[in-house]
Amino acid sequence: MPALTSPDASPAPAPPGAGRYAPSPSGDLHLGNLRTALLAWLFARSTGRAFLLRVEDLDRVQEGSARRQLEDLEALGLDWDAEPLVQSERTAAYDDAVATLRARGLVYECYCTRREIQEAGSAPHGAPGAYPGTCRRLTRAQREERARERPAALRLAADRSAWTVRDRYAGEYTGAVDDVVLVRNDGRAAYNLAVVVDDAHQGVDQVVRGDDLLSSAPRQAYLAHLLGLAQPGYVHVPLALNREGRRLAKRDGAVTLRQLREAGVGAGDVVRLIAASIPLRPLPGPGDAGRSGARLPRTAGQMLEVFDPEALSREPWVLRDPIEEAARVAD
Repeated sequence: MPALTSPDASPAPAPPGAGRYAPSPSGDLHLGNLRTALLAWLFARSTGRAFLLRVEDLDRVQEGSARRQLEDLEALGLDWDAEPLVQSERTAAYDDAVATLRARGLVYECYCTRREIQEAGSAPHGAPGAYPGTCRRLTRAQREERARERPAALRLAADRSAWTVRDRYAGEYTGAVDDVVLVRNDGRAAYNLAVVVDDAHQGVDQVVRGDDLLSSAPRQAYLAHLLGLAQPGYVHVPLALNREGRRLAKRDGAVTLRQLREAGVGAGDVVRLIAASIPLRPLPGPGDAGRSGARLPRTAGQMLEVFDPEALSREPWVLRDPIEEAARVAD
């Protein structure tokens, strides 16, 4: 006989889903990328979530980059719970999503160039970066004329101008919603569509990424809402900046794992450097507490032992000389 359950019993809480890291294979990961990957892994593992990877290869791809990125993540001690999802293999899923929106009258062709969009955004009363809906108002004759000039992208016909999401650090955040591109004029799914469809497919309910993408979250959450998909929770973390205060890039010198290795900085030293930037407290146990960086973690697993999301610095991580700074926190 099956066990009886009290009608007053509360349902068991739903198990946590997954976190993810989703780099574009356009080159080796730099220290800022590696820091975000480690944080995404730490947030997932510390909350009992699975951790997944996604190769976002719908744009520019450097041969061999995806493989090198996975090797670098493994070198830092990251693990993941399934084979990485590859976006270029997901065309049918994106097509289905567009068909769903089109059936509801929420898709239209857009023939605007980037220059036309920029000029519209710089005009009086134009919202910077937001698409003003130019092609939504075209007549059939105008569409046919524009179609002879260039292939069309597909845009979402948004029915509101703002959406609110919840971010762990920013709190309730309300941002602009506009007619985002769903499919580019080369026929490939656009970033905002692909990321929403793939997060839902992978069961991702926790998105950890750089805080430069916070303004994108309302657009993506709204699109998920229209598609009947669950909206994830967000954790936007500070970026890594170079000595000029600009976003860290590969051109800034010794900032990739391979470049640092060539300069004598090992993977464990890189983990220590990132741990100090969060900052993480020293590992418990014996150690020379008087030395700079003593007992800082050297692997992702050790980072997890002392990870405290409330201790995460809300300020950007400014890297003036990665080699010198790695030496400063070394044993």
